Amino acid sequence: MLRTTINRFFWTLLFAGWSFSAVAETLPYLALYGKAQYPADFTNFSYVNPDAPKGGRMVMPTYGTFDNFNPFIFKGISDGGYTVSLTLDTLGVGAVNDIATVYPLLAKEFEYPEDKSYVGFILDERAKFHNGKPVLAKDVIFSYKALVEKGQPFYKVYYADVDRVEEVNDRHVRFYFKKGSQNRELPLILAQMSIYSEDDWVGKDFSEPSLVPPLGSGPYVLDKFEVNKFIQFKRNPDYWAKDLPTRKGMFNFDELRYDYYQDTTVTLQALFAGNIDAREEYIAKIWAVGYDNDIIKSGKVLKKDIKHNNAAPLQNFAFNLRKDKFKDKRVRQAIALAFNFEWANENLFYKQYTRIASFFPNTGMEATGLPQGKEREILEKYKDKLEESIFTEAPRLPSHRTPEETRKNLKKAVKLLQAAGYDFVNGKMTNLATQEPLTIEVLGNSANGAAFTRVMLPFIANLKKIGIKMKFRNIEPSVFKNRLDNFDFEMAIAGFNVSRMPGNEQTEMWGSASADVRGSYNILGLKNPVVDELIKGIISAQRQEDYEAYVRALDRVLLHGWYLIPHWYSPTQRVAYWNKFEQPQTTVKTGFLPQTWWMKEAK
Repeated sequence: MLRTTINRFFWTLLFAGWSFSAVAETLPYLALYGKAQYPADFTNFSYVNPDAPKGGRMVMPTYGTFDNFNPFIFKGISDGGYTVSLTLDTLGVGAVNDIATVYPLLAKEFEYPEDKSYVGFILDERAKFHNGKPVLAKDVIFSYKALVEKGQPFYKVYYADVDRVEEVNDRHVRFYFKKGSQNRELPLILAQMSIYSEDDWVGKDFSEPSLVPPLGSGPYVLDKFEVNKFIQFKRNPDYWAKDLPTRKGMFNFDELRYDYYQDTTVTLQALFAGNIDAREEYIAKIWAVGYDNDIIKSGKVLKKDIKHNNAAPLQNFAFNLRKDKFKDKRVRQAIALAFNFEWANENLFYKQYTRIASFFPNTGMEATGLPQGKEREILEKYKDKLEESIFTEAPRLPSHRTPEETRKNLKKAVKLLQAAGYDFVNGKMTNLATQEPLTIEVLGNSANGAAFTRVMLPFIANLKKIGIKMKFRNIEPSVFKNRLDNFDFEMAIAGFNVSRMPGNEQTEMWGSASADVRGSYNILGLKNPVVDELIKGIISAQRQEDYEAYVRALDRVLLHGWYLIPHWYSPTQRVAYWNKFEQPQTTVKTGFLPQTWWMKEAK
């Protein structure tokens, strides 16, 4: 899931064979497992300052370029989603400390019948677009259909269990689910849909890139922009939802600006020069030694490790399973055995990182040890399709703490390759059937690839010791995206956003149906029928304990396949910023959340 919800309903007569839907009552929130962190009458989220002053300006960096304000379509390069997230409201919103619940925004109430046959959204009468026109049911229907019919392939999969959408009245819309659907998460997913104005899209094609700002209803309006340089937003003082509990104390800056850069390291000097106000540091070495100057020592710029409880992004070396050379798991495992994380963490990262050892890192649902209880019971159903080692060997990444361990890993890699039909021929690891040496090209994104060059060198050196030639190429962000969209790569430095509550998006990321869809998130090309079944189990699980067991079972099967080589993550976000901002005092691990910050002296 990429966010969350739950509810009940009234008697209604549907025309589609004249069937009756279940009784339902309106609810103040949708909670996945029936429990919410905040009561119906809450006044604000606990991690904001409800009295934060408005005013001032914040400038932050972003990377690459853009030619499109619509992040939901396949074509073009979006602005990073800033325009949508800042100018368009959603039906409901989640809380940092309650990801399994959706609270009101455009929808003031929700409905969800006992038979779970539909979810309804009753829109707030105060909700309006920036031109003063009300947000209506027709706008919700338009937004949904635009995503499914003209959006990225992802959305057809994401909303696949929706049978139809119906306007009950101007401010009441229902999404009916396909018969037999047990997609418990879907109501929450629908609640997080950004809502466009139908009238604003008359005469426009949703599927085509556009630099015409969409009409929104959110806290900001797009003020001005220059392609490849910046995009700037101005706070809407008449924002209809500014006093709602889900918006109180948030979006406090009068102006938000994002300056575009091609290299993350350049933004450090931009920070010290005062060209930007805050930046997140992604390079451990720079965080350790790159801030030793008078600006830091004087306290003008502050460094802060901000704790978070976010799921860690699944950064990795991704195999393209469509390539013949990577179809054998033993080959993938052999290559993974040559990657020395411990050396990189010690010599390059100043011991700031933790190795990713799961497809769901930092969620609390990682597969560890041997399968037990409900997880084992689930896996037993597919025993005839799984290797025995799934049940007898705990998932474990290779360790390179000593030179002896490295030699042992490389010897194991050679044995795996020999078992897969390879051997040394003139010093090169060669496929004995085709007489082709095993070579690998790894693609990186030039926006951050320079930092990876240092990581790649010992990886390349280890592979060379076992006769494998690896080449690393950094390419422009737009070219990199195009290559991955079209599956035109052998290996790539990739990253997947991981939900704290994995759900429907897993079908698009790892499901067989998306493996051959150009532009899908399944860049690996993964096709595994057991994976497909486990994803279905996650989506349909009705109890939390079953849900978590399915997530662990999926994690275990994915790890066992060696489909990618996991990287690392940090339990904190490293942020440096000019000492002119205030943050809420809270025990909630929010991470870097600038929408809750404000100026020390609002001007």
